[in-house]
Amino acid sequence: MNFFGREKEIEILWRERKLSLENSRFTVLTGRRRVGKTELVDKALNDGQGDYVYLLLTRQTERNLVASLQEEAVRAFGGRLKIYGTCERLRDLLREIMRLAAERPLTLVIDEFQEMDRINPGFYGEFQGLWDRMNKDIRINLVVSGSVNRLMNKIFFNYGEPLYGRNTSHLRLEPFPASLLKRILSAHGPKSSKNDLLALWTMTGGVARYVSLFMDAHAFTRKRMIDLFFSDASPFLEEGRSILMQEFGNDSATYFTILSSIAAGHTKFAEIKNDLGSDVGAYLSNLDKNYGLIRKINPVFAPPASKNAAFRIGDPFLRFWFRYVFTCAQYVERGMFERLRSLVAEDLDVFSGYALERYFEWKFAEEERYSTIGGWWDRKGENEIDLVCEDDLAGKIDFFEVKRDKGRYSADLLERKVEAFLEKNPHKRKFARSVGLLSLEDM
Repeated sequence: MNFFGREKEIEILWRERKLSLENSRFTVLTGRRRVGKTELVDKALNDGQGDYVYLLLTRQTERNLVASLQEEAVRAFGGRLKIYGTCERLRDLLREIMRLAAERPLTLVIDEFQEMDRINPGFYGEFQGLWDRMNKDIRINLVVSGSVNRLMNKIFFNYGEPLYGRNTSHLRLEPFPASLLKRILSAHGPKSSKNDLLALWTMTGGVARYVSLFMDAHAFTRKRMIDLFFSDASPFLEEGRSILMQEFGNDSATYFTILSSIAAGHTKFAEIKNDLGSDVGAYLSNLDKNYGLIRKINPVFAPPASKNAAFRIGDPFLRFWFRYVFTCAQYVERGMFERLRSLVAEDLDVFSGYALERYFEWKFAEEERYSTIGGWWDRKGENEIDLVCEDDLAGKIDFFEVKRDKGRYSADLLERKVEAFLEKNPHKRKFARSVGLLSLEDM
């Protein structure tokens, strides 16, 4: 698949490189695995406009890692980087590269920066000292990238860590926006339907690598996507486990069980606790605040301390993976892919209903149509509105039911739910309001 979009992100990286011609710049690039960070940096900065070197940190001894990185750096700089002997510590190699930046501007990209936490945890303190001593006297455009959310947050945004406050910019790369996902599918499969678009969103969440795998395999329809996802040669079956093991390490069993419970539709605290048979408060807090894998969601306009919260898996791919791979492991392990594909095909209309709600939330956020977007439900579970969208500047609220099947929509029922909402939020009665349906046709 060709490179699509990312114009805003490329512009930011260009701006930082231009600023580095006068003063050193330090950009932290974060985003979940496979979202396209490496491709973005290569597209934006490896364009022949000045010296550029890309260093990928991989898990091995520091001595072996640095030996291979030194070879790459010397090759990239075409002999301008002169190092006598072999560096044994990463700090020493970076010091030599930074010395070169005293003579001429350069861009240095360090990918999977969080890996040093496992190779040499003391490195970050060493690098802090190096950066603080040298950055004012050199012209370097430093970009560090990482895909393990917990560790990258710890390294750069924890007040007690050595590199806290050293970066001059932070770029978080998100999955493709709704408009771009539509454009990509249309470009590759012009005969694809809205149902195919929903399947692509449900299975990938707009993550660049996953979208690319489908497009490159000519999987432009829902059926072909299911066939590719659940096959002997599937690149997706181990992906969820790989992502989560990077985050959790050895402390994974309880987290996997919680995520599986949420993916199955058990979104309330009591339901999740009942599934585990033990207290889950600390685990849920970690999944939300430290790992960024779930979201604790209150009904729209409810106070933060509301007792009516629900928990959602924020990543559509992981939600899909837990529903159909993790919980159906017996089919995967026995290679029963035909049966699994049939199960998914039968169930996907129901499962993707929630994905369609999130699609419109994602679409409206991109379009900046509303100041507040969210769902609403009462404590008894008697009334629920899929999307409540407020434009506070215009003084209006739009209430939407999201249905795959337009025939299941009832305007009268939605009006009654809106009245229940207004009884709980009487201060919103002054707003102009409308009710409506969102369906596949509106994607």
